[in-house]
Amino acid sequence: MFALVDAVAFYASAEKVFDPSIRFKPVVVLTNNDGCICAICPIARKLNIPKFQPYFKVKNYLEQHNVVVRSSNYELYADLSDRMMTVINRFCDDHYVYSIDESFLRFTGFTKIIDDWADYGQTIRRAVWRETGLPVGVGFGTTPTLAKAANHAAKKLSGYNGVAVINDEHSRQAILTRMDVTDVWGIGSRLGKKLKFMGINTAWELACQNPKAMRRMFSVVVERTVSELNGIACLSWDEVKQNKKEIYSTRSFGERVCDITTLKSALVTHAAIVGRKLRDQHSLAKRIVIFAASSPHEEFYYKKSLLYEFPIPTSDTSVMAKAVSDVINDIFKVNTRFYRCGIGAIELESEIFQQADMFSVSEDKPRMMECLDAINKRYGVGTLSIGSEKLTQTWNMKRAFLSPHYTTRWSDIPIIKCN
Repeated sequence: MFALVDAVAFYASAEKVFDPSIRFKPVVVLTNNDGCICAICPIARKLNIPKFQPYFKVKNYLEQHNVVVRSSNYELYADLSDRMMTVINRFCDDHYVYSIDESFLRFTGFTKIIDDWADYGQTIRRAVWRETGLPVGVGFGTTPTLAKAANHAAKKLSGYNGVAVINDEHSRQAILTRMDVTDVWGIGSRLGKKLKFMGINTAWELACQNPKAMRRMFSVVVERTVSELNGIACLSWDEVKQNKKEIYSTRSFGERVCDITTLKSALVTHAAIVGRKLRDQHSLAKRIVIFAASSPHEEFYYKKSLLYEFPIPTSDTSVMAKAVSDVINDIFKVNTRFYRCGIGAIELESEIFQQADMFSVSEDKPRMMECLDAINKRYGVGTLSIGSEKLTQTWNMKRAFLSPHYTTRWSDIPIIKCN
């Protein structure tokens, strides 16, 4: 049996954990630079606030309905996510964190012990709520795809109190017939349009298709999805937690950047983020894309991207920072108001199966990177960085509605006064 545990409107729910004054109010959270709405709490959903709508377009509407607006507080969300995953980990014998707010569980030694999966799901929900203050939905299924479908039912379909179980034919059909085909894990909007054109509108109708025929028309991924919807496990645990094939770090600036020093500082910071993520999944980058652009709404739109190839694949932040220094003069353009920049590692290799080059010496400093990661993991990301990241910080994103860093900054720790 598999399970998927997913937080309800995670960013918005996280904002309510340490602020009781907004716990029963509508709350929305904005993306980088307070651009768009990225999270809407269940109370705010009743106001029909569209997700990913630019904030300036709905600002007046939010004010009229007394909606609480928050900027993305990534430090708080990361810490609460870690606490939530620690609690969930106690309830299974195999646990994989799939994203910041959801994780897969696999039960191998539990099947004979647990009689009522729905009751076990409520136990997980109560534990997470009691220890973190976060509401979660729990879905159980005989395959990872069915667990994902059950989680969808637990959170979005009526008749389920935060927990849904697909463990027999009746429960499978009851849930899949009520799910749109685009709600199935792995079926995106573009693929969903093609399926609907064929008359396949629900998850149940997709499950009734011939897997081999779906493979011929689409891909092996759709074939596996159909099989998984029918209770045939096709995804191994390693495939569920597959490493990323590309890693990007990109962000728009809080204010326009017009000088080369600031642009370089921002690009080096993105290089550090990419390097850290590469090391986390034990990957090396053979090539990276370095790019910067002005706003497409500017009169003279400018965008420049360069492909940089390393002689030896790397995950070392200092090596990638040197790559930025090598190309910054080719990317920068005078009298350009840069709006966005970033770095993407696009050709990744495993560091485990890396073969050394007899004629090229690697510039990586693995022990220094281990030290850097260990310090930042203990004291917070950004505690220790390379010098060129700190040349200037004027490019940092705008966060006008930022809540306190309740769990990651000493000055923001909540104070409880007892009379």
